Amino acid sequence: MSDTPNPIAVVTGASSGIGAASARRLAADGFHVIAAARRADRLSGLVAEIEAAGGSATAVTLDVTDDASVTALAGAVGGPVALLVNNAGGAYGLDPVESGTVADWQLMYDVNVLGTLRVTQALLPALESSGAGTIVVIGSTAAFTPYEGGGGYAAAKHAQTALTGTLRLELNGRPIRVVEIDPGMVRTEGFALTRFDGDAARAEAVYKGVDEPLVAEDIADCVSWVATRPHHVNIDRLVVRPLAQAAQHKVHRTS
Repeated sequence: MSDTPNPIAVVTGASSGIGAASARRLAADGFHVIAAARRADRLSGLVAEIEAAGGSATAVTLDVTDDASVTALAGAVGGPVALLVNNAGGAYGLDPVESGTVADWQLMYDVNVLGTLRVTQALLPALESSGAGTIVVIGSTAAFTPYEGGGGYAAAKHAQTALTGTLRLELNGRPIRVVEIDPGMVRTEGFALTRFDGDAARAEAVYKGVDEPLVAEDIADCVSWVATRPHHVNIDRLVVRPLAQAAQHKVHRTS
């Protein structure tokens, strides 16, 4: 990708939801987007959509839990990276700590925390070589507020926040910004379905009666904003909720 005239933005988890919306928005902003995710067929459709709209993008199949896959991503980029959006993540299950599945907790840690670690480590040289790199980590309000049934996800997101804050300290003095965006309730096509193992009724109940939850494009707008500030401006942490959600436990529902 080193021959592209556009600055390169790498977006993980780009096959759906916030990742796909961010890829579209960043391409519209003038980035050449490396759209990376596991589902190659969805990535192909996304790239075709971006190019039809006049943007520039490349699909790279990526599993953030696999070292070789992450190494291949870095090799595919092949040049300076202006922006990395660590978006790949997810929640699995809504069980209490007492009966939570260790495998679910382990997967959430591997995807949300170690996935962010693997991709960031692999792309740091390319981010630094750009002379003005930015790392955006998509966290969650669960990163600072636990809730019943969300122990595993909150633990992973707390750890991801610790990673992000530590990275910002360690990169101080080098030309790389580190930004954390923590969304509250966002209605996407996949997040709740994944959490409830494909149970559409349970997934839909999360948003029942909520007037205008956030959507993926709202978070993509935030990604675009933090990434396009003058490079001396670092938005350390951006917390974003829908108006109906005053706190993790306080959501206004019309019915």
